Amino acid sequence: MGKIDFWYDLASSYSYLAAMRIEAAAAKADVELRWRPFLLGAIFKAQGWDDSPFNLFPAKGRYMLRDLERVCAAAGLPFCLPATFPQRSITALRIALIALDAGWGVEFSKRAFELEFGEGRDIGDRIVLERLVFDLGRSPESVLASAETPQNKERLKRETGTAQALGIFGAPTFVTSDGELFWGNDRMEMALEWARRAQCHASDNQMP
Repeated sequence: MGKIDFWYDLASSYSYLAAMRIEAAAAKADVELRWRPFLLGAIFKAQGWDDSPFNLFPAKGRYMLRDLERVCAAAGLPFCLPATFPQRSITALRIALIALDAGWGVEFSKRAFELEFGEGRDIGDRIVLERLVFDLGRSPESVLASAETPQNKERLKRETGTAQALGIFGAPTFVTSDGELFWGNDRMEMALEWARRAQCHASDNQMP
């Protein structure tokens, strides 16, 4: 079975599109999927940007909005750009790391994306996050406490550093087991096919 890492920031609009369909697409391609949250804003800052390129370049931002409206309509997904874009996602990403360890991180991430880009809610709001965690059957107090430990904060920094070392500059990004990088929701199928073929090639090379 091929393997692929799905690198995403919960503040990323196009990661929303990818998150809503990658499980089914990976299963169809027979590729093992790993969700990898990271802080895209830190990578932007390292590139000299203090904001999303969709805000820094208004024409690009207008295109993004219309493109998301079209793609979401075609996919049957709700879309509502939140009043503040991009959202401050750092606490939500820390929760995602804790939740992935505990087996409910995919559900948390998808629901956070739905709240943010389907309903226009603010995932930077602690009350919104507490309610989300509660609705998923977990203790908000316990989860938030674990998410905000120094160890978990440092872990998110390390994950972001790993993403940067891999050459990731945007989200979503897909990285296959042989290190090939694919950027953008529209490259998902190509990435999954590459992951599948890379594994087949590796298996062939191991044959006596």
